[in-house]
Amino acid sequence: MSCSVTRSKVKVTVTSKRKSLTSFRSRAWHPLCGALVIVILISSSISSVVAVVVIVVVKEVVVVAVVVIVEVVRVIVVVVVVVAVVVVVVVVVVVVVVVVVVVVVTVVVVVVEVVVVVVVVVVVVVVVVVVVVVVVVVVVVVVVVVVVVVVVVVVVVVVVVVEVVEVVVVAVVIVVVVVEVVVVVAVVVVVVVVLVVVVVVVVVVVVVVVVVVVVVVVVVEVLVVIVVVVVVVW
Repeated sequence: MSCSVTRSKVKVTVTSKRKSLTSFRSRAWHPLCGALVIVILISSSISSVVAVVVIVVVKEVVVVAVVVIVEVVRVIVVVVVVVAVVVVVVVVVVVVVVVVVVVVVTVVVVVVEVVVVVVVVVVVVVVVVVVVVVVVVVVVVVVVVVVVVVVVVVVVVVVVVVEVVEVVVVAVVIVVVVVEVVVVVAVVVVVVVVLVVVVVVVVVVVVVVVVVVVVVVVVVEVLVVIVVVVVVVW
């Protein structure tokens, strides 16, 4: 009797003086060959089961990796959208604040100019009234005594009043000009600061978004290559 066993084929040959049989289904099956065949079949089955288990585990790992990659990409997209919305909101708020500041400054300048004009008019009226009263009193008191003196006094008083009014007007005009210069400088400084802040914020956000997008693209490409290699190898 001879036994020849491989993983893909089992051959059992039983010989005797009268006949020779080569078959799985031969009735002249030797017990030792049967045991050997059973051992080989069991080891082959175990190897097949282990291979199937390894393939299933690798498939599950690939599926989990793909799910994790999809979730990470989704989270990154959500973060980018939220950052973009925050940037838009910040820019809108900054623009609204700048507009409000400009409007408030303009209103303040107009109110200051109106107040200055009113004050100038009131001062001029008061000065004129005082001058008229003084002149009338002086004329009434002195007209009986000396007409010439009254005339001289009136002329002197009028000249003095005119000079005082001119000095007051000049001082008020200087104050108005200084206020306007200060207001304009303040508005320019505020606008420049706001623009610088907006530009810096926009540049930082654009750089961060570009870096994040590049990293995401590189990671996705690497993961796609890994998945393709794994699928090809499998």
